[in-house]
Amino acid sequence: MAKIRKQDALDYHSQGKPGKIEVVPTKPYSSQRDLSLAYSPGVAEPCLKISKNPDDVYKYTAKSNLVAVISNGTAVLGLGDIGPAASKPVMEGKGLLFKIFADIDVFDIEVDANDPELFIQTVKAIAPTFGGINLEDIKAPEAFEIEERLKAELDIPVMHDDQHGTAIISAAGLLNALELADKKIEEVKIVISGAGASAMSCAKLYNSLGAKMENIFMFDSKGLLSKDRENLEGNKAFFAEHHEKTADLATELKGADVLVGLSRGGVVSKAMVKSMADNPIVFALANPDPEIAYKDAMSVRKDLIMATGRSDHPNQVNNVLGFPFIFRGALDVRAKCINEEMKLAAVYAIANLAKETVPEEVSEAYGERGITFGRDQFIPKPLDSRLIYHVAPAVAKAAMDSGVARNPIEDWDAYEANLKNRLGIDNKLVRTITEKAERNPKRVVFAEADNYKILKAAQTAFEEGVAIPILLGRKDKVLNMIEEYNMDFPDVEIVDPKDEGEKERLERYAKEFFELRKRKGFTEYEASKIMRERNYFGAMMVQSGDADAMISGATRKYSDVLRPALQVVGTQKDVDRVAGMYILVTKRGPIFLADTTVNFDPTAEEIADLTHHVAKTIRKFKVNPKIALLSYSNFGSAEGKDAKKMAKAVEIIHDKYPTLTVDGEVQANFALNNDLMMDKFSFSELANKKVNTFIFPNLSAGNIAYKLLQEMTDAEAIGPVLVGLNKSIHVLQLGASVREVVNMVKVAVVDAQNK
Repeated sequence: MAKIRKQDALDYHSQGKPGKIEVVPTKPYSSQRDLSLAYSPGVAEPCLKISKNPDDVYKYTAKSNLVAVISNGTAVLGLGDIGPAASKPVMEGKGLLFKIFADIDVFDIEVDANDPELFIQTVKAIAPTFGGINLEDIKAPEAFEIEERLKAELDIPVMHDDQHGTAIISAAGLLNALELADKKIEEVKIVISGAGASAMSCAKLYNSLGAKMENIFMFDSKGLLSKDRENLEGNKAFFAEHHEKTADLATELKGADVLVGLSRGGVVSKAMVKSMADNPIVFALANPDPEIAYKDAMSVRKDLIMATGRSDHPNQVNNVLGFPFIFRGALDVRAKCINEEMKLAAVYAIANLAKETVPEEVSEAYGERGITFGRDQFIPKPLDSRLIYHVAPAVAKAAMDSGVARNPIEDWDAYEANLKNRLGIDNKLVRTITEKAERNPKRVVFAEADNYKILKAAQTAFEEGVAIPILLGRKDKVLNMIEEYNMDFPDVEIVDPKDEGEKERLERYAKEFFELRKRKGFTEYEASKIMRERNYFGAMMVQSGDADAMISGATRKYSDVLRPALQVVGTQKDVDRVAGMYILVTKRGPIFLADTTVNFDPTAEEIADLTHHVAKTIRKFKVNPKIALLSYSNFGSAEGKDAKKMAKAVEIIHDKYPTLTVDGEVQANFALNNDLMMDKFSFSELANKKVNTFIFPNLSAGNIAYKLLQEMTDAEAIGPVLVGLNKSIHVLQLGASVREVVNMVKVAVVDAQNK
C-alpha cells in the first residue's frame, strides 16, 4: 500500500474545485428553448405524466440511475464517531467509486441524527428521490435496526455496505480458498475475530453458503460469544452457539481451518497461525493494520492461503468488487430490494471470475505478469473491468428469479453490451469484428512470439476462439515463457526458422521467394539468407498457404515488417500502392483515418484510389463509410498545393466512384461538427451526415493527427490496418499493448476471411 502523506491527501481534496464529485447536465442548455424545455414551462409535461403514473418517474428523471450514499458519521472507517460533516469526504469517495466502476450517479447525504428512529424517518422522507440507498459508516448495533427497518418499509434497494460488502467479497474468496485447500465449507471450523456488523453479516452469509453454525466461533473484545455470556445483545446472542465461556482466541485457533479477522491489528500471533490445521485459510481484514501482518503469517506456514484488506498484498478483500455492480444489477431491473438471493449470486459471480484468465491490461495495472487462479489469485483484482458484466447480470437475474424485479431483462446479450458501453470498454465495431473472427478463426503467425506481450496476446486470441496461433520465434525461449507464465497452449505450433527441423521448409521458402524476386535484384544466395529473418519467413508462411495471416512489428521498425510483406505477398491486382489505416474506437463510434503510415505525399490520383480501397475495407467491417478529404481549406476557401490536390482528388472520386459518400476539401472541425457544416456548407454531400472516415493530404498530417487523438482522448487505436495487400499481413504499433495486439489479430483474421 503506497505511503500517503497527510498534506498530499489534503491537497488532493482541496485543490481545484473542492471535493471529488460534481453534478453534470445531461441535456442541451445552450439556447432559450433548451432552458424552457428543462424548466418552465416545458418541465410541466413530465410532471403531469408522473402524477398520473408514478412509475414514469423512472422514464423522465434520473431516479433509475441515482443512489443515495447516506451516513450519520458514527463509525467512519477506522476513525470512529466523528460526526456527519467529517464523514462527507468518505461519502463523496463512495460516490466516486459508484460512478467510475458502474456508471451510477450518487448524491451523498450526511444526516445529523444519532437516534435510529430519527435517522430512519429522515431517509424514508427523501427516498422518493432515489433508485437505491447505500447506508454507510453507521455504528452497531443501531446499523442493524436501521437497515432492517428501511428494507422493510421502502420499495427500493437498500444495503448497508459495511455489513454486506465485506461479507460478499470475503465469501467469494472463502469459496475459492476452500477449493484450493480441498476442503468443504460444511465441514470446516471457522473462527471469527470481531463481532461487529461486518463480522455478523459475514457469518450469516457463510452459513447461507453451507457453513454450520456449530462450526463458527465468534469473538468480541471480551471473548467468545457463548451461551454462558450475560447481557449479550440480540445480534450477538444469535451467534452464541457454544458453552466454552473461558475459551480464548488462541485456544480456538488450534486445529481451526479458517480465521476471519474483522477486529484490529496485532491480535493474532505467528504461533496461533502455526497451530491451525493443514492448508489454513487466514483472512486478516483489519485496516490499515491486519490482525497479523502478511509477511509474518506467510513466514510460518508455506501451506497458508491468505487474504487481507490491503492493496499491497495478494487477494485484497475490497468492497469495490461488490457494491457498484450489485446496485447496478438491482437498478437495471428496478428491484424492490437487495435480498439474500441477489447477494449469493454476487458471491458466485465474483468467485467464478477469479478462475478466468486475467486480461493483460489488469496485470499491467498491478505491475504483474502471468496472473492465474491459485493461492496468490483467488479473489479478482478491483480494477478488473469484467466485474461489471459478470456481477451485475448475475444480480439482476437473481432479482428476477426471486420475484423482486419490476423491469425484467429479456435480451441478455444486449444488456451485457450496454454494461460495457457504460464504461467505454466495448464498441459495436470491435464486437462485430470479434463475432466475425469467432465464426471462422484462421491460422495467424505471431512473428515475435518470444516477446511476452505477443505470447500473451496469442494466448488470449486462442482462448477467445478468434485465431489459431502459430508461434514464430526461438523455440526454447517460447517454451520457457509458456511454462514460466502458466500459459495453456494445447497442441500449439511453434516454428523456429533457425531450428534444424525447419531446414527443408526454409529451403522451399527460399526457392519460392527467389522465383518471386529474381527479376528484382535477388540472388539465390540472398534469398536463402534473408529467409532466416522471421518477418520474411512468416510472410512466406502466409504466401505458401501454411498460414492465413501474420502480425508483427511490436518490437521492430514499421519498415522492417512492411518491406517483407510487399516483397513476398505483394498488392492486390487493382492496387498500385498500399495504404495504412488506423481505427480509433471512440464513444461517438469508430473513426477511420488514412493514410497514416505509408504514403509520404500522394498525388490527387493516388489519394482517390487510396480512398476507394479504404472504403472497401471499411465496408468489410459492416460500416458504411462517410468520407471527408481534409485540408486547411473549405471548398476552395484557400489557395495552396495541398488544398488543390484534395479538391482534385474529390473530383476524381466523384467521377470514378460515384456511389461513395465523399466530399472535400474540408477542415477537420467542419467535417466533425454537423451543425457547422449545415450552417456554412449545406450543399456538401457531408451535410447532415455523421462523418466517420478522414483522408489526409500527406503522411505527416495523418500520423500526427491520429497520435494526438490517441494520446489526448480515451480513444482506443486499432492499427495500422494495411489496405491493398494481396494477403493478410498487418503491422503492429511499436510497443503495442496486449489488448491492441488482440484487436489487430481479429482484424487480420477478418481480412484473411475476406481474401
